[in-house]
Amino acid sequence: MKQIIGFIGTGVMGASMVRNLLQAGYTVYVYNRSPEKAQALTTYGAVFCETIAELTIQSDIVMTMVGYPQDVESIYFRADGIFANCKSGAIFIDFTTSTPTLAKKIYEKAKEIGAAALDAPVSGGDIGAQNATLTIMVGGDADIFANCKPIFEVLGTNVQLQGGAGAGQHTKVVNQIAGFGNLLAMVECIFYAKNAGLDPKKVLSSISTGASASWALTNLAPRILNNDFEPGFFIKHCMKDMRITLEEAEKMQISCPTTKLAYQMFEDMDLENKGEYGTQALYRYYEAKFQEKK
Repeated sequence: MKQIIGFIGTGVMGASMVRNLLQAGYTVYVYNRSPEKAQALTTYGAVFCETIAELTIQSDIVMTMVGYPQDVESIYFRADGIFANCKSGAIFIDFTTSTPTLAKKIYEKAKEIGAAALDAPVSGGDIGAQNATLTIMVGGDADIFANCKPIFEVLGTNVQLQGGAGAGQHTKVVNQIAGFGNLLAMVECIFYAKNAGLDPKKVLSSISTGASASWALTNLAPRILNNDFEPGFFIKHCMKDMRITLEEAEKMQISCPTTKLAYQMFEDMDLENKGEYGTQALYRYYEAKFQEKK
């Protein structure tokens, strides 16, 4: 008999992940702070819950995919939250990009009450969530990971245990550092190509399969060329990831200058109320800031 899953956080990525779990035959209870987002999934067979407690008490595995570390901490530790209402022997999987410190805190509390926890941040954006091709970076105990791996493989194609509690979140920081650099380079190359009078689509077809290939070039550059700045990944959430990166780097007494530069650009956009755009909207920043007025 398949384990019953509770899923908290049915936004852009969470909703697609729930649909994939349902399609694989799992019973999934859903909760979201905005109820209509969770209720919409009942069309696909999900069971809507009005509270976190209602969801948690019925679930063998509780998955969370929310916005910020403070959201994660709240839903796990508050009086009507996950820890106060979970089954004995439950497993908690946090897909949110959060902090290694919080991942370890959740892991220790879970052990204390006879449960288990994995930190499992993902990469691949809305497209990866829809197509079940996410990369999933996991921290926690090997036996719990082995138990959950068949479920992870419903959601992603590259699933790896990186180490103990917090290792998944540290790996996601590494992933984001690479992603921030690729994003800046992608936007800058499109910006240059347009200003050089080139056909950006032809340029992309040439450079996307060579040494310059990246996820950003393949998935985000076409959106820019189609004037599509809707979020697969919100700028405001990208800024959260950058803050985590810079805070962790400071703890290790190292510098991440590319991340710092990207953060400054996104901070400018957020101050202009553009935090709800997708990260590819960084192209608009380039147009506004770096183009000579002719």
